[in-house]
Amino acid sequence: MSGGVDSSVAALLLKQQGYPIVGAYMKNWINEDNIIGHCPWMEDIEDARCVAEQIGIEFRVVNLMQEYRERVVQYLLSGYQRGLTPNPDIMCNREIKFGVFRAWARDNGFAAVATGHYAQTRAVGPGEANLAQREGQPTEKRSGRTVGETDKSVQLSEDPSGGTLSSSNLKPDGHDETSLVGLFEGADGNKDQSYFLALLNQDQLCDARFPIGHLLKPELRAIAEANGLVTAHKKDSQGICFIGEVKMQDFLRQYVPDVPGPIVRAQDERLLGEHRGLHYYTIGQRRGIGVPSNTDFQKYVVVGKRAADNALLVSFDAADAPGLFVSEIRVLGVSWNGNPVRATRALEGRVRYRDPRVKLTFIPEGETEALIRFDEPQRALASGQILALHDGARLIGGAVYV
Repeated sequence: MSGGVDSSVAALLLKQQGYPIVGAYMKNWINEDNIIGHCPWMEDIEDARCVAEQIGIEFRVVNLMQEYRERVVQYLLSGYQRGLTPNPDIMCNREIKFGVFRAWARDNGFAAVATGHYAQTRAVGPGEANLAQREGQPTEKRSGRTVGETDKSVQLSEDPSGGTLSSSNLKPDGHDETSLVGLFEGADGNKDQSYFLALLNQDQLCDARFPIGHLLKPELRAIAEANGLVTAHKKDSQGICFIGEVKMQDFLRQYVPDVPGPIVRAQDERLLGEHRGLHYYTIGQRRGIGVPSNTDFQKYVVVGKRAADNALLVSFDAADAPGLFVSEIRVLGVSWNGNPVRATRALEGRVRYRDPRVKLTFIPEGETEALIRFDEPQRALASGQILALHDGARLIGGAVYV
């Protein structure tokens, strides 16, 4: 439980369904280095504790600060130092929430981890490769099998009848030993967070519960208000996963030294100015570049980073800007949450969070690398970011842009 409304309602719904549950706050970051920004971990713990008291469940604080620094913060900093644009939220879900926290939960006798993600799971048979496209619906609307925000956790312990839940009797709807757990988009298209779960594997999905994935956000707020939860009107959190409302530039400034270099116009190598460090910029960025275009109705956009001379490449923001739009791109670290795709196949992909799914061709190049060909050119795909791979509404895997 993060102290937000989504995890609060997730806990409430499970409690109402009769599951004995324990609420847990993952203590991952306390801003010991005094980075500029709002890091409300103490306030969040108190809000989560208050909700737990309101709905009558035990509450615990689980300290994962060391693991978070090792697996998320170092990944983030290392990526930016190498000129990449990492995604800490996706890595937090894979390595922390459904990684070390899931392991802690299992070691302490819990059968599953429930979060406030807006996503859904249900059992799919091994032969249902095109299930989502055939049926056109992500999942049945059943409480206790869906999602919310990326930083809320509730652990399930025993079943309503008093027996201890095993990993087999608390599977998503219809699951048996011959089926897979399929991951589907949340019912609320404006809040769907399945993208942030793109790198989870099948074992992690088997232990994941998303109790609010079938709800629209206004419905969830209404449930919280009707039950008098203190978080009912709390603003949704923004910023780096579990760190808080801290600007990425302020965070990077604390840990990554500035390495100034030239700002160069990509078309003709004209020197336009000097940047503070490539880690402050990402492909497609238009604001904060620091050089005027001096051309009416034209603005510069970042189109590349060149390691050889530490140059930031910019161009006027247009369809013919070098490197801004791509029709194909290589990905690595390909992972699947079910049966892997081993042959060339038409799929869909979400190229970044909140973008609509687009059609693509997946061309394997070994077990963990692939070439992606898009039906339509895609804008500003930054190295280090994540491509979510879809079969319709079902998210089947993910990969990292080279």
